[in-house]
Amino acid sequence: MTADIAKTGTLEGLPPEWPEDLLPAIQAGVVSAGRKIVVLDDDPTGTQTVHGVPVLTTWSADAMARELEGPATVFYVLTNSRSLAAADADALGREIGGNLARAVRQTGIPVDVISRSDSTLRGHFPGEVDALKEGLGAVSHPCLVIPFFMEGGRFTIDDVHYVAEGDRLVPAARTPYARDAVFGYRHSNLRRWIGEKTGGRITAEHITSITLEDLRVGGPARTAQKLMAIPLQGYGVVNAASYRDLEVLVAGLLQAEAGGQPFVFRTAASFVRVRAGIAPRDAITPGEVTASNRHGGLFVAGSYVPKTTAQLSALMAAQTVAAIEISVASLLDDTQREVEIAQALQAVNHHIGKGDDTVLFTSRDLVTAAGDAANLRIGQQVSDSLIRVVQGLTCQPRYLVAKGGITASDIATRGLGVRRAMVMGQVLPGVPVWELGNETRYPGMAYIVFPGNVGDDNALAEIQKRLALRIGDRTQ
Repeated sequence: MTADIAKTGTLEGLPPEWPEDLLPAIQAGVVSAGRKIVVLDDDPTGTQTVHGVPVLTTWSADAMARELEGPATVFYVLTNSRSLAAADADALGREIGGNLARAVRQTGIPVDVISRSDSTLRGHFPGEVDALKEGLGAVSHPCLVIPFFMEGGRFTIDDVHYVAEGDRLVPAARTPYARDAVFGYRHSNLRRWIGEKTGGRITAEHITSITLEDLRVGGPARTAQKLMAIPLQGYGVVNAASYRDLEVLVAGLLQAEAGGQPFVFRTAASFVRVRAGIAPRDAITPGEVTASNRHGGLFVAGSYVPKTTAQLSALMAAQTVAAIEISVASLLDDTQREVEIAQALQAVNHHIGKGDDTVLFTSRDLVTAAGDAANLRIGQQVSDSLIRVVQGLTCQPRYLVAKGGITASDIATRGLGVRRAMVMGQVLPGVPVWELGNETRYPGMAYIVFPGNVGDDNALAEIQKRLALRIGDRTQ
């Protein structure tokens, strides 16, 4: 198994980045191509690099046609497919692909389609991508796999995908994410990972690698040449260690597409921003995130990964929040569930109403069952219980943070009634903020979507520190 490597030394030892700022050319190329970019996001955290972009939680052909005819270059469709069983995720991908194909025929506007998923390689791959291509009528399109995610410290070097931990780059297969009860894997080398995930149907020798040397030495022309050589129904993996690497990739990609080579993409969040030609913006300010009331803010944490647990510990150690734990074992027990939910709801309403920032979190012991379907059902039952607490709120929180992708998606769609939201930007790197639409329970409220696998140990505490009311401003 691939060993850890030093982050600083490794990145400094790579070939120099391509010297030209390509973003202006990409922006011009996006406009001249006349194509819209549609991102199917398997949880809502994929909006963590963009701003001024719509997010849909419905996917009818008419809804997508309206977005194709709208002013935005890119829009997201929140599928939450990571919470589904594999067959259901595939069926959903096929349905959305078919609806999108109808929207394209209706409007005459061509699209590029990105299947945005986890930067630590969890998700229904390749099944939902194959189903999406089938629905689109694009079975022959090659698929590019691009899990680089700068904001989360995910780098791909020599085809190996790494997760930064301090000044170490840890191969993804050696992290806790690779031991996911549903989406676990054994290989960090992306070519071997594709072979593993396809059950050996696609072998490493039949996958094209876009190397850092291609990007940093050969530049857009060399990159376009390699992209156009990927066979129909083939796969390519992209190495990247900086946003400039993605700029070179997209510049080459625009050339390849202009030459008649279409693609479908399986990527993390960083690629979307560059592919759409979106410039970065400064972090969202506290005034843009908080409501004008004097209620407490609410954190809802369903994610159970070790990073979330460390962040919760730091948040509660500051002793500036009311901490309410909800027992997963009780939620899974038919005789205890209702009492557990009722007690949590009563405590949350009490503390928020009197101005206390409050964190509702699931117990940290991971409860698993035999088989992927059973594990997904556990997650769904826990998420259903958290939604019921949000639905039972008696006052609007001053701000709302959902921690974990599936948790954030379910709270948005079922707890708050989101059908269309706008991405305002990020409150911390990799942590998106949505403005809720008029159809929701709290129109115009800022909703912070905090991925389970992003941020240092103090990230939740930093958000609370920035957004907390001063003691004298609280409701008496």
